[in-house]
Formats: sequence, C-alpha cells, structure tokens
Amino acid sequence: MKKESPSERRARLLEVAKRSVSNAYATEEHSVIQAINAYLELERIKNQVYERLEEWYSIYFPELKISNQSTYAKFVIEIGENKKAASVEKLRGVLGEKAEDTMKGIAYSIGREPSEAEYATIRRLAETELRLIEMENDVDAYLEGSTKKLMPNITYLIDYKVAAELLAKAGSLSRMAVLPAGTIQLLGAEKALFKHIKFGGKPPKYGVLFKLPAVSNAPKNRGGKIARMYAAKISIASKADAFTKRFIADKLKEKLDKAISRSASQPRRSNAAPPSNTYRKWKR
Repeated sequence: MKKESPSERRARLLEVAKRSVSNAYATEEHSVIQAINAYLELERIKNQVYERLEEWYSIYFPELKISNQSTYAKFVIEIGENKKAASVEKLRGVLGEKAEDTMKGIAYSIGREPSEAEYATIRRLAETELRLIEMENDVDAYLEGSTKKLMPNITYLIDYKVAAELLAKAGSLSRMAVLPAGTIQLLGAEKALFKHIKFGGKPPKYGVLFKLPAVSNAPKNRGGKIARMYAAKISIASKADAFTKRFIADKLKEKLDKAISRSASQPRRSNAAPPSNTYRKWKR
C-alpha cells in the first residue's frame, strides 16, 4: 500500500468529511426543523405586530371589536382611512354579519379620523400583518405535508406541529428514536428541569406535549400521567419512523386511547399516606 503524503491524507479526509455532511443532510428532517422554528418565530412576530396594530388603531376607533387578526388588518386597509364614510355594503364585505353592529359603533365612536401621514403608516403596518399571516400559512402547509411524510407514525398519534417541535428539540429523528420515553416527555421543558435540579422545587411534568389538547385540558392531577402515556407511544412510533419504516400507529393509537380512558375512570387517590406499623406500635 502506497504511503500517503500529508497533502494526500488531508484531501482524503476532507472528502470523507464532505460525504459525511452530505449524508447527514440527505433527509428532509433538517428542513422540517428549520420550518417549525420559522413557523414559531413568525407566529410570535405576527402576534406582536397585531397587538401594536390594534393598540395604535384604537386611537381612531376604540369601539372596534374584532378578534380575527386578518379581518382586523383588512378593516384598517379598506375602511380605516375614513370609517364614517363607509357604507354597510362595504362593511359587510369585510366583516360579514358584524357589519350592522360595527356601523352602530362608528356612529357613536369617540375616536378621531387619522391624518394622511398617520394612516399611510398604519396601513403599511396592517399590510405587513397580512403578509406575515400569508407567510405563516405557507410554512404551515409545507410543515403538514413534510412532517406527515417523514414521521407518519408520530403524526398519526399527535398534531404534526407538535411532532415537528419534538423533532427540533431532539435534533434528529434517529436521536429521538433512541431517547427514553421520560426524556421525550420533558422535551421543551429544559429550563424548568435545570431550575428544579439547581434550586429544588417541583419537577416539570411535560414540555412540548402540553400543547396536546388531551394534556392541556386534563385535570391538574392527571396531565403528567397522560403526557407520560403519549411519550411512551411516541417513543415506539419514532423507532418505527426512523428504522423499520413500518406503520404501526393505528395499533398504538388504539392502546393509547384505551389507557387514557382507563386513567380518566380511575378515582383520585388521596395524598395522605397510611400510618406505618412502627407508628402503630409506638401509639400503643
């Protein structure tokens, strides 16, 4: 075997490193991780822009009550310049059934009309809100298709966005597949866990899994138990998605639903511990 020179060895190792990096990013899981992070950031920014838009436009129309962010932004764009000049038909095109109530609010509004410079700026803010909503919807559509394709078993058990968040916290699908169920249960609760380890207090019961309706809507004393049930099944499903590529989620879902039903039917246990034998002897 010919002895390699330092330059040849360097070139060979660089080529091996390049192939390793290419293989590591060969699957779509890293795109899913970037997409869910982008989605969460867009959601945060969108909500902040909406809060600023609502607070600013309340100077001109404090009586306006619209909970939908997209509808509120459209109202500012279509009618916000001169609300008192708006007709019922135009209001109905933006608000639908709420047009008549809003028309009454306009008649008795204590807000003034914005100046030309004010409205130009607040209109651009409303347009930014609509663009953020559109961008968020585009990322959401990509997430739904890609996550369900990448993790069919996991997304059968839980919402695809929650599955993508778990993937992002784990780092990769293969790493999530080897994590214990207890670790999966606490993904997303790292700060609370470190705080518990360092300062004491109650440990966290769940992380990202709290976003599941079955966990968040559960009674306080059962949320952690239900999260543990989900984590156990997700641990099995992730192994199937990462290694065997077999679809087993229908059987897992059936067992999970039965376990949650049994848990809900069980009576709540008392926290008071019965006296020990030693205590009984001392009492006599």
